Amino acid sequence: MAVKYAVLPESGTHKLAPWREELTRSVTDGGGVVVEPADAEALIWIANNHQGLSAVLEAAPQIRWVQLPSAGVERWMDVIDDERLWTCAKGVYAEPVAEHALALALGGMRGIARYARATKWTDPYGINLLGAQVCILGGGDIATTLLRLLAPFGTDITVVRNRVAPMDGADHVVGPDQLHAGVAGAQLVVLALALTPATTGIIDAAALRAMRRDAWLVNVARGQHVVTDDLVAALSREEIGGAALDVTDPEPLPEGHPLWSLPNAVITPHLGNTPEMGFRLFTERITTNVARYGRGEEPLGLVDVELGY
Repeated sequence: MAVKYAVLPESGTHKLAPWREELTRSVTDGGGVVVEPADAEALIWIANNHQGLSAVLEAAPQIRWVQLPSAGVERWMDVIDDERLWTCAKGVYAEPVAEHALALALGGMRGIARYARATKWTDPYGINLLGAQVCILGGGDIATTLLRLLAPFGTDITVVRNRVAPMDGADHVVGPDQLHAGVAGAQLVVLALALTPATTGIIDAAALRAMRRDAWLVNVARGQHVVTDDLVAALSREEIGGAALDVTDPEPLPEGHPLWSLPNAVITPHLGNTPEMGFRLFTERITTNVARYGRGEEPLGLVDVELGY
């Protein structure tokens, strides 16, 4: 018998609303049946509204599995419980986000944004990614994809992650206690890690002081990984080469914030994965997980409640 699924919310302004028909098809392609929440065993939640999700689950306590739309789950932690199976989009958006990280790295290190803002011929600026030392914080799917994308550049890469184990493409893998040593020699530092209490503010004044004066910081993870005031101070004093940020704290970054006007800061509005890029990837994950769940297999992207990702 096919498993019954609810796909919610049914309408709204969230980014996946225009593609509800395709989302529904992704469930049926996996062998499921779309029903109302009161009759569903599983829920495909497609909005970022955790209060709305909580209300749905309270009204439909029989739901045993919830698929979340985002890779990070920090906004859902007050809803996630031990009574249900929870999966997120962990790994779904790794390819476009890693590509964006590479674009930000090249744009910052080679001075593309600096030149684009100029109104006259300027002095040369830039450092090579080719042969550079790189430090990546995080050992998940984005980091794994970025390691592959960096391979042609002949970089020397240190990965800082919780579980110290060899990774294809990484020259060194170290634990969080080696963070400052890891960033110290890097011309490029990339943040691609989950946001947890332990990683909030991991890039603070001390970490920035440990970095090279020509180093570029790229953040495609979460804005709260960086202490914004410390970063603004470091950039203003040119203590590091620059920062290219797809995520900020606060977010959206307010008009008039110092980061907008600093010549060594590049800001993109959290678009490492746009709906056009990510929608197909998300629907493929839904189809895969619906099929796996229907066969009694573990769905992909399981959330570890204790670790928070």
